[in-house]
Amino acid sequence: MLDVFKTTSSRVILGIAIIMIIVLQYRFWFGEGGYFPHQALLQQIQQQVEANEELKERNRILAAEVYDLKNGVEAIEEHARLDLGLIKPHETFVQMSTISSNYKPIYIDPNAKVDVRTNEADSDALITQ
Repeated sequence: MLDVFKTTSSRVILGIAIIMIIVLQYRFWFGEGGYFPHQALLQQIQQQVEANEELKERNRILAAEVYDLKNGVEAIEEHARLDLGLIKPHETFVQMSTISSNYKPIYIDPNAKVDVRTNEADSDALITQ
């Protein structure tokens, strides 16, 4: 078997075959339309499909809202109350607070002799006492 590659022409043909295989493998993996560019394109397609699904859901919600605004009085009233602050006559407006139950309001006694900024007693107030 080694006798086959002893001639110069056989070595040249073998070298050309190896170079062609390397070039073809490079084009398969990295060339235009190769494996890696194809995988990147598939990933971009998947991301676009997900974005399109989110936009379809948003459009569906907006279409339902438009339908309600065109055909229903309740949707118009709800929009006026929430967005425009509509309050009917003889109606009491109640706003619910979202402050947690652990919230402690700050109360500053206007007659206190303590400097609020430093939490120290006023030196003039100590002298007069």
